[in-house]
Amino acid sequence: MKKRANIAVIMAAGRGSRHGTPVPKQYMELKGRLVLERAVDAFENHPDIDQIALVVDPEEINRVSKMVSDNGWKKVTDILKGGKERYQSSLAAVKALANRPEDNIILHDAARPLVSARIITDVVASLREHRAVGVAVPITDTLFFTGPANEHVIRVPERDLFMRAQTPQAFRISVLKKAYEFALAGPAFSATDDCGVVRRYMHREKIHIVQGDEKNGKITYPGDLEMMSHWVD
Repeated sequence: MKKRANIAVIMAAGRGSRHGTPVPKQYMELKGRLVLERAVDAFENHPDIDQIALVVDPEEINRVSKMVSDNGWKKVTDILKGGKERYQSSLAAVKALANRPEDNIILHDAARPLVSARIITDVVASLREHRAVGVAVPITDTLFFTGPANEHVIRVPERDLFMRAQTPQAFRISVLKKAYEFALAGPAFSATDDCGVVRRYMHREKIHIVQGDEKNGKITYPGDLEMMSHWVD
């Protein structure tokens, strides 16, 4: 049986408006390396990853092309044009890989630069038995379920039933492609992550969970970058 290729897709098209800086967070420096460089390094240096595609803002293609050349990344084969919405960037990757339905697509946020080799190993291992894989960590805070305006508590759910999603999120390419086909055919489609698309439109497809890591957090607000700097050697 032919070995399935593991194709990492680094999602780097976001503008990072919540971070509050003019420079998108993936191009900010984290202990001598750009955030995007650290994210790519994690997959470039992992033996289970066969190929890497980068999804970037169309205006950043030249910058990223030079970055690939300067770093000598051997596994980066594609630089794809991303969209304004996250799902548009996922679609760009799915369309680029549509002729490889039995290979695996491993989507990762560039804004999570400290993803560990252990997480990538566990995701790839899980893909040998499952066609959809998510990464998550337990919730330690109490959760409030609130009204639409977040003004009052409606109920306090059992937190043991919830986890915080991280990336990578990984799928057999055929599964994610079919989920997006269903999604785009429906009215008022929107999504913030790919597991959500698969869960909603391919509800019989079980999504296996791999344990994440607190260091695999996402840079969202200004203080996040400083916090991560303490975790980098």
